[in-house]
Amino acid sequence: MKQTPSPRCALDVSTNADLHCHSRVSDGTLQPEELARRAKTQGVELWALTDHDEVGGQQRALDTALSLDLPYLTGVEISVSFAGRVVHIVGLGFEHQNPALIEGLRNTRGGREPRAREMAAGLAQVGIKGAFEGALKFVGNPELISRTHFARFLVESGHCSDVSEVFRRYLTEGKPGYVEHRWAKLSDALRWIHEAGGQAVIAHPARYAFTPTEEYALITEFMGHGGRGIEVVTGSHSAAEAIKYTETALEFDLYASRGSDFHSPEESRVDLGRLDGLSGRLKPIWELLRDRIHWPR
Repeated sequence: MKQTPSPRCALDVSTNADLHCHSRVSDGTLQPEELARRAKTQGVELWALTDHDEVGGQQRALDTALSLDLPYLTGVEISVSFAGRVVHIVGLGFEHQNPALIEGLRNTRGGREPRAREMAAGLAQVGIKGAFEGALKFVGNPELISRTHFARFLVESGHCSDVSEVFRRYLTEGKPGYVEHRWAKLSDALRWIHEAGGQAVIAHPARYAFTPTEEYALITEFMGHGGRGIEVVTGSHSAAEAIKYTETALEFDLYASRGSDFHSPEESRVDLGRLDGLSGRLKPIWELLRDRIHWPR
């Protein structure tokens, strides 16, 4: 009688992995437990919660995923400064209670409240009062108040029709509510991830609008610090961008990742588990992380 392959052996490039999403612990609207249930319902076969600069929801996500027979990778999305822009690095498969990682993330979060108060002051100058207090209503973790929380307040209060309009009018560089923040160094983020036993991935590379020279510098410096992965298929990429970064992954011999970057049922472009697949020519990042996956018993 032919035996059914173990799920531990069945993961391959066609696996419906979703390794990038956010809960209310950072700037999502659902709790980690709700996200786990949504991922399972949507057919996700390998899941990671990747809150911004915070691992406080990891145990809740892990416990719920395993209770649902959903394999799980620990995750985080770290904000770093590179070439005058904010770049996001996803860490996967690390020990989420690692003290150095937790301390590094805490320091990265440290400047968010002063920045948020400056953003509110800028918005007040164009007639939008009470933005800091309004944004706080949408924050699950006050240490992680962000532009997304301000955007939700501005939509709720009728200043804009949707979150995209808020960013266009108020929260991007040169607009009244934009305030730059100095994030972690790329080298620090990768060191925290690697010393905690994980692997690093460049998140949604098309979003940064780098020149080819700047992008080459990012990728080579990332690899110089031991980075091994790049997001190819994500809710932030068009089909053409997914093709472009398929070729990038092959050119640099990087492992490919995929993730919806899901934040909210009302706001996100792509739901959990609803991404296009990776090209069969690619090496999926979960091959590199097979020994770091938490498997249901």
